[in-house]
Amino acid sequence: MVQQFKDITTRPIRAFQAWLILIAQARNQQTLTYSTLDELMKFGNPRALGAILDYIWAYCRANDLPPLTSIVVAKTTGVPSNSEGDLDFAQKEAVFEFDWYSIVPPSPSELDASHKNKPSD
Repeated sequence: MVQQFKDITTRPIRAFQAWLILIAQARNQQTLTYSTLDELMKFGNPRALGAILDYIWAYCRANDLPPLTSIVVAKTTGVPSNSEGDLDFAQKEAVFEFDWYSIVPPSPSELDASHKNKPSD
């Protein structure tokens, strides 16, 4: 039986779904807004996506990957909700230049483990 992401509510599974969307956007060198990501994921709450994206951020940080989440931007400012201008540009460029299709995507359990073990800043 085919499962649909919208029927699964765990954050690691939804983070895996977001990963798939974000690497496609990165390949096309495009940012997307929280609202657009919410629509693509059929998540239902763009404001709650930060918690989902945190799993991806933690995985990228733990594995020395460019911050894939930096291409998700606020509709009003065009920058990630917790970042600053010059750094955003450099991060986005690194994300756009990285060959995301050359690596095996993290499993939901790998995303969860990275999130649980992320350093507190």
